[in-house]
Amino acid sequence: MTTADALRTRVRDLLAAHPPATTGRTAFLQARFDAGLAWVHYPEGLGGLGAPRSLQAAVDAELAAAGAPDNDPRRIGIGLGMAAPTILAHGTAEQKQRFLRPLWTGEEVWCQLFSEPGAGSDLAALGTRAVLDEAAGEWIVDGQKVWTSSAHTARWGILLARTDPGLPKHRGISFFVCDMHAPGVEVRPLRQITGEAEFNEVFLTGVRIPDAHRIGDAGQGWEVARTTLMNERVSIGGMRIPREGGMIGRLAEAWRERPDRRTHAHHQRLLGLWVEAEVARLAAERLRQQLAAGQPGPEGSGMKLTFARLNQEISGLEVEFLGEDGLSYGDWEMTRPDTVDFTGRDAGYRYLRAKGNSIEGGTSEILLNIVAERVLGLPAEPRDDKDVPWKDLAR
Repeated sequence: MTTADALRTRVRDLLAAHPPATTGRTAFLQARFDAGLAWVHYPEGLGGLGAPRSLQAAVDAELAAAGAPDNDPRRIGIGLGMAAPTILAHGTAEQKQRFLRPLWTGEEVWCQLFSEPGAGSDLAALGTRAVLDEAAGEWIVDGQKVWTSSAHTARWGILLARTDPGLPKHRGISFFVCDMHAPGVEVRPLRQITGEAEFNEVFLTGVRIPDAHRIGDAGQGWEVARTTLMNERVSIGGMRIPREGGMIGRLAEAWRERPDRRTHAHHQRLLGLWVEAEVARLAAERLRQQLAAGQPGPEGSGMKLTFARLNQEISGLEVEFLGEDGLSYGDWEMTRPDTVDFTGRDAGYRYLRAKGNSIEGGTSEILLNIVAERVLGLPAEPRDDKDVPWKDLAR
């Protein structure tokens, strides 16, 4: 069994063979992946050693102390948090070998082609169509996706498309890897209330995807997508942050710097939110410990719910506390950022950006249903479309 001491020895061997000061960033990350130190809980040959997930912290600490570069996880969060665990769980050996290494090193950015204008909260109602060209061994895809983060920088996209409209909506879907540089893929920016366009809409017109880029069996895409969605909610709601990190840290900083704005009412609300943020942080740590022992469950939906609510309440109090200064907005020029910093820029930006937290990664309303049914065991909402062929549903 791999131990923390054995991993530290392996890290020292990596640093000796590839000194960070004289090794290029990409070359170092590739060597780290090949040494099994990328994500230690992954199998050998795929960036890991089959070690307990909890030992990753020891590896990261040793490398950070040596000044080694990281893989800029915020820039490639969709690949790390959603695409990689899905490929690991459902992909073929060839797919794992092809995609995981450049995904982890950041050489290839990923996006998620799930939501559509008519299929957001009810994702299984999606209408993007994929038809198999058997002679060519390719799927021809036509449709539209929306709210696609990082589509403007992505090399690959994980794609849900309908392959059998004669089946009920959950059973006629397949899961693909789409080349974002393929003919017929068009990415258009969606400008947000913040002024930037981190989201996009993606139009797919006659896009050809090799059958070798299908993840899982044809028609089993919903089962594959559930792996993606559960990991997505954990990656959003269960991020590792230090005590008084994240949004509550910015509010606490404003409180300390502006004694002239303090009131008893603000103080009481700040204390309440600080405690809630700390409870959420510790709960997220516990969730990551559960992940180390298995796959994410519906608990991630609860964490993502809490993340959205707290961010909105904290940013709202920050704007209120700062008064007229909280209404200032530094820059509303249209930009297409490579990364998203929920706590970055000024209070006005944080307040506006937090509004999206209850939509992205699953709307809060849908997540409440998941928690009610799969965590609390409450009766499911009545559904009259589960056994109706998708082609017969009203749209």
